Amino acid sequence: MPQIPQTLQELTVGQLSARSGAAVSALHFYEAKGLIKSRRTSGNQRRFTRDALRRVAFIRAAQRVGIPLATIRDALARLPDERTPNRHDWARLSAAWRSELDERIEQLGRLRDHLTDCIGCGCLSLETCVLSNPNDVSGSRFSGSRLMPEQTSADGA
Repeated sequence: MPQIPQTLQELTVGQLSARSGAAVSALHFYEAKGLIKSRRTSGNQRRFTRDALRRVAFIRAAQRVGIPLATIRDALARLPDERTPNRHDWARLSAAWRSELDERIEQLGRLRDHLTDCIGCGCLSLETCVLSNPNDVSGSRFSGSRLMPEQTSADGA
């Protein structure tokens, strides 16, 4: 991993990419979404302050556990003066995200448990299929697999 001299206060996008492990395209995307900021040189090149390393690490860690970028952006925007998140911030935010993650894990567990039924069916045509017909909302109107409600045409067909 390339070493960045401590005296260097600004990083190019390539240096930030090499040091953070994030692709240059991901850094451009993060910047476009308002997650990180850069200034432009007279030659229109991006320059990031060193604290962008911590922000990118924060973003990538949150993404790894399934937090959407919009949620990450909102969390970063609530920090005073849009400062770089520290250990206390991570602890507070990860505690807040824990219930959301627990709920997602529970939903995935239910999906896994019902997936066997659908594989046994072979065509997702069970009247009570929990994937294409959750809670059997369509079972009282028609049977079989239906992704769209039946339409009546103007000619009566």
